[in-house]
Amino acid sequence: MPFSDFSTSLNQIIEQTRRHTVGDLLSRSANRFPDKIALIYNTERVTYRELEVRTNQVANLFASDGICRGTRIAILSKNNLDFVLVKYAVAKLGAILVPINYMLTAHEMAYILDHAEVSHLVAAQELAESLEKAMAYTEHLQVFDRYLIDTTPATIERDSWKTLSTSSKAFNTTAPQAELFDDDVAQILYTSGTESRPKGVMLTHKSLISQYVSCIVDGVMINRDVLIHALPFYHSAQLNCFLGPGIYLGVTGVILPHATPDLILNAARAERATHLFCPPTVWIALLRKEAFDENLQSIEKGYYGAAIMPMEILKELAHRLPNTRFYNFYGQTEVAPLATVLQPEDQLRKLGSAGRPGLNVETKIIDDLGQDVLPGTVGEIVHRTPHAMIGYLNDPVRTEEAFRGGWFHSGDLGYMDEEGYLTIVDRKKDMIKSGGVNVSSREVEEAIYEFDGILEVAVIGIPDDYWIEAVTAIVVLKQGHTFDTQALLAHCHNRLAKFKVPKHLIEVPNLPRNPSGKILKRELREQYKTLIN
Repeated sequence: MPFSDFSTSLNQIIEQTRRHTVGDLLSRSANRFPDKIALIYNTERVTYRELEVRTNQVANLFASDGICRGTRIAILSKNNLDFVLVKYAVAKLGAILVPINYMLTAHEMAYILDHAEVSHLVAAQELAESLEKAMAYTEHLQVFDRYLIDTTPATIERDSWKTLSTSSKAFNTTAPQAELFDDDVAQILYTSGTESRPKGVMLTHKSLISQYVSCIVDGVMINRDVLIHALPFYHSAQLNCFLGPGIYLGVTGVILPHATPDLILNAARAERATHLFCPPTVWIALLRKEAFDENLQSIEKGYYGAAIMPMEILKELAHRLPNTRFYNFYGQTEVAPLATVLQPEDQLRKLGSAGRPGLNVETKIIDDLGQDVLPGTVGEIVHRTPHAMIGYLNDPVRTEEAFRGGWFHSGDLGYMDEEGYLTIVDRKKDMIKSGGVNVSSREVEEAIYEFDGILEVAVIGIPDDYWIEAVTAIVVLKQGHTFDTQALLAHCHNRLAKFKVPKHLIEVPNLPRNPSGKILKRELREQYKTLIN
């Protein structure tokens, strides 16, 4: 009998039998490794069986309140065990998780709540007030239920909020029956907004799981790994490059509420962690701690990403942790987020490279007309991959622009060498046009990092009557060092063409960044745009 003659109900049965969604991954790991420790948080050590049971109870609580396929649930919380329970409970129901950056203002949160059209809220106890303030600024928001994560021993009762842990205990421990499909939207993640208003990136179960596979294969992740989850779960890197693949594999994860150096170092030593991801800013902070070498001896694999790693810092990491294999994960939220990986054997051989495309990714470089360019030629980085989002929420114009020509346009500039290794030159918006010539801010930053005493640097272009944009370096010094402007300029002249040398040098105590580690150059350009002329 032809397949077209099958009944609709049989087709649906077959599709559900073949289903492969984010919620299914936890259930399968619980079946394979029921007694293995899945997550460690504070004094709790939760097995995969317990994690599955508690997730099912939360899912059944949500279902009793009408949460179902397509419901949008916002979560505002620092890293904790309940964040993971909510993530997988939402996935099991076919609902959509909308993580919110807890560093945002109430107005910024309100924009996301309105734009995502959320109908249910989850908040950590200490952040619930922020969410209530945000709701006061929303225009059309209709919230049906609010759930409180009790992260402190003394739970503070809040009107109209249900305490998640207490409320869920009364519910069934078996998985809810829900009809959902691989290409249903699982998450709406909002871009960090370093250059413009945040966009809602729609990622499906299929997008996420294909990305998990690329992370596992190219990041050489294995079942016996012990991962530290220090970076915030609201961000795609920790949530989808490490938490998701970790649960898929059945590894043990150590959840930390903050990415502070002391917490990371202590947890790594106490749990004999094998696996640590940090953006460059956190690796730099770790390097300056006395306990760095001793407490990270168990780390077999070190990952970095979310921002460009200065080459001098990478050399120091390789020297200080000679037995750690380092991986550079490059990508962005729109590709869930992994695109390319630089393997350990290439870290020094291809210093500064972002590596080659991941397992499930094609990457190439194109010019402004959309044509492929030759190796060594700078152009825009574009990708083809099942990792990719299905679009920006309620934004068909920017979605069409992002996918023009059948490739996802990253907005990053780079080039491929003859061996197919990608080097990131800059964000398109971070390229400085000085005196009619393009200057890569990253190239200038790399040169300045070689100067003794530099802790961090951000290079921007600021308006200038003569240069149009003047190359400007904003630097943070290491403790105990003084700012010698002439020596730094002489250093730059020895390493850079004259037109690339900063016209202005500014010392600051720290650089503005979002919690994922990205330096907010937009804020720097705004701050200094009128101070020079």
